[in-house]
Amino acid sequence: MSSRTGEDGSVTQPPRAEQPLLQVEGLRTHFSTEHGVVKAVDGVDFTIERGGILGMVGESGSGKSVTGLSILRLLDPRNSTIAGDRVLFDGEDLLTKSDKEMRAIRGRRISMVFQNAMTALDPFFRVGDQLVEIIQLHQRLGRREARAKALEALELVRIPEAGRRLSSYPHQLSGGQRQRVMIALALACGPDLLIADEPTTALDATVQKQIIDLLLDVNRELGTAILMVTHDFGVVARMCRTVAVMYAGRIVEAGDVRTVLERPEHPYTLGLMRAVPRVRSGVRRKSDRLYQIMGAPPVRAADAEGCAFAPRCPEAAPHCSTEEPPRVEFGNGHAVLCHERVASEEAGRVSA
Repeated sequence: MSSRTGEDGSVTQPPRAEQPLLQVEGLRTHFSTEHGVVKAVDGVDFTIERGGILGMVGESGSGKSVTGLSILRLLDPRNSTIAGDRVLFDGEDLLTKSDKEMRAIRGRRISMVFQNAMTALDPFFRVGDQLVEIIQLHQRLGRREARAKALEALELVRIPEAGRRLSSYPHQLSGGQRQRVMIALALACGPDLLIADEPTTALDATVQKQIIDLLLDVNRELGTAILMVTHDFGVVARMCRTVAVMYAGRIVEAGDVRTVLERPEHPYTLGLMRAVPRVRSGVRRKSDRLYQIMGAPPVRAADAEGCAFAPRCPEAAPHCSTEEPPRVEFGNGHAVLCHERVASEEAGRVSA
């Protein structure tokens, strides 16, 4: 966002309302292991507008969850390093905040729905007590007022018999109810940004749809922006406006959802979409095999070179394994990191 020049010639910053809610620039997260330094997140850039929904999609091990944890600085500093140019939230750089300042932001301004509700909820405390603790921590209310807000939070996520569920322990709830409690915990203090880490994993199809519809309602009614971490392109198509495809700690393709899903350009995105099972008419034959991307996502070492997807890529050329892939822009925010797309673009310009 460019600055402005006032009538007196002074340079002023644009109004905060015009800035993206979250602007991540060059985020890097490295882990120290017995086998060396691992680049879990390696130079990630993306933005989320106020009230926007960004889907972050990729295989397990791509760095999606670590990206969310890095934004909130929830990783153990004893074996991890979070760096980067800037992580601007509402115009303020989270990387420069003290631990005390981050504790005030977590849960109040930015909340996270963790991947496994059963392990994220404390089994020794009732649901109501866990909600009340968060509300009292951030809003400094008395216990009676906090309990009333806890009830409102459960009613917001449409848990049946919400008053009764306040006295339930996590193990007394179904998987879908626990997931709703996790969302209620995240929304209890009215955050501006919700990081949802695989909130539909391990739920049946009916409950998955209910959770997605609930998050969409929260986005529409409360204006809460959402970073949706998922491996499911169906979820991305259903609820997201923009999408970032991650592989080996990098965003290899990004753009608005319709463009990326209808005209994917990166070989990895193409492979992920081809691997989605499709319902076809007629009798299924044994020869009709599901498509799979050969191999597995790599553990990216600090001294790794070239394109991380090259060993699995059907279009890889020799230089893909030794040279860093360039960023190719297709217009309207659609971009990929790929050597072969550069060659295709240059060939197109020559033929034209």
